[in-house]
Parts: sequence; structure tokens; C-alpha cells
Amino acid sequence: MNEMTLTVTQEYDSVRIDKFLAEAIETLTRSAVQKLIENDNISVNGKLPAKNLKLKTGDEITVCLPEPEVCEALPENIPLNIVYEDDDLLVVNKPRGMVVHPAAGNYTGTLVNALLYHCGESLSGINGVIRPGIVHRIDKDTSGLLIVAKNDFAHNLLAEQIKVHSFTRKYQAVVAGNVKDDSGTVNAPIGRHPADRKKMAVTAKNSREAITHYKVLARYKGYTHVELTLETGRTHQIRVHMAYIGHPVAGDPVYSGKKYLTKLNGQCLHAYYISFVHPRTKQTLTFSAPLPDYFTEFLESLSH
Repeated sequence: MNEMTLTVTQEYDSVRIDKFLAEAIETLTRSAVQKLIENDNISVNGKLPAKNLKLKTGDEITVCLPEPEVCEALPENIPLNIVYEDDDLLVVNKPRGMVVHPAAGNYTGTLVNALLYHCGESLSGINGVIRPGIVHRIDKDTSGLLIVAKNDFAHNLLAEQIKVHSFTRKYQAVVAGNVKDDSGTVNAPIGRHPADRKKMAVTAKNSREAITHYKVLARYKGYTHVELTLETGRTHQIRVHMAYIGHPVAGDPVYSGKKYLTKLNGQCLHAYYISFVHPRTKQTLTFSAPLPDYFTEFLESLSH
């Protein structure tokens, strides 16, 4: 058990405990803080706090971080499309249909299972037993580029770039309808859907800032081919934002409605471009992945 003590400064007076700790300890998210509170691993002035406690200047917070558990995900010999690899990280082009890490209903055949086979023990342990090396995620039915950290040093510095928005991620998608403006920005907070806990939604309650920039690449009858740049990285962000402005991602089974499901068997969304500063060499690395067959075939069908 790794224990640390923090003292609340004046700038965090009246700030919620989960927000404070997520900003103070870069390996923690707000949901991870709440889980630690549930498990009695956090105390404030020697007492167990409520999840929504608002801090006061001078409060002393003790955080006990459990040791990473032995990884329960098993190595599997699954082919990987590796775009780049060195001793600190690798960049993988994930196929559509592959889950990133094990979860309920998907304990095998995931990217993590494949990474464990390829990398052995050389994966960062910051995200624990189920998500070794995973710095950021893309959905099961989204294809494209992902960075994987091989050690905690690389993981922390890559995560920090995501946090301060210096990490560039661009996607291409086909969305429903004719996007009127050639470019624009969706700035709308995203949180858990108030009625359906499996979905995300634009909501003011228990939400986080979410910003997506879009640019039209081509227009077709009933659909628009767009480039999307993430300024933030919330769960389902592009899918939620495009549905919010009336242009859901084609084929999205959750946010598009039956009219736009098409025969894609998943959303037409591809993480095609990524740029970041290498944590050790400090060089800017940029990678792009060509549009996969399912995407180009759909565009081809729209052009007829």
C-alpha cells in the first residue's frame, strides 16, 4: 500500500475532493478517487469522507493507493498491426470489432491480451490488472491508432499530454445528413446519461468539459464525410457530440437511431491521425493510418 498525504491550499477551498485529487495525483481519475473513498482508502483530517465532500483550506488528506494487482488478463497470440515501437511505447492500428481491454463479457480476444503476448511484462502497470499499458481508449467498433505505454515513466508523461490537450488526435467519420457549415466546434459537456447508465449524453449534471472540432471533407446524398479533432477525450465524445448537433455517426448502434444503422455493423469512425511528444526523446512523433476497407467501401457506395 502506497500512502501519501496532501494539504489543501486556498485555491482548492470549496472544491470537491474527487476533483482535487484527480488534479493533484495524475494517475487518478475522479471515478478512481470515488472508488478509493468507497473502499475506505482516503481520509480527511483522520475521518472517512463522503464522495461529494467539499474541501476547506488546510484540510489534510491521506490517500492509500493499493499496490497494482497481478494482471489477470492472459496473453493471446493475436496479430497486431504495429505502426511504431521502441523501448517506451508502441503505436497500434486497432481493427474495428476489437475491444481494447477486458471487461464484463469480453475477457479474451482484446487488444490487451494481444499486447501481453507481444510485450511480455513490458507494459506500464498504472491502470492495474485489466488495462496494462493503456493510456487512452477507442471504442470496440472504432478503428485506428492507439498509443500503448511500456513503462510507468512513459505512461505518466503521455497521460499528462492528454490532460493539457497537447496530444493531437484526429478522426474521420461519415455522419448522417448534410453538415451545413464547412467547419465548426461543438463545445458541450458530457456525462453519464441520466436515464440510461450505459450511454453518455450532453448534460449539465455530473459532466465534464468536452470539445470537438469538425471539418467537412466531402458531401454525399444524405451523408457527410468529416474530419474530427478532439480537444478533450471523453467517453463516446465524437458519437455523442455529432448526435447532439443532429448528425449522428453512420452505423452507430447506440446514438444514431435505426434510420442510420446501414449495413456497417458498427459506426463509421476511424482514428486516423495521432501526434505527441515522445516522453523520453522529446521529439514530436506523428502517425497516420489509412482508411480501412469498411470505410472506403461505404464511401464508394455513397458516391454511386
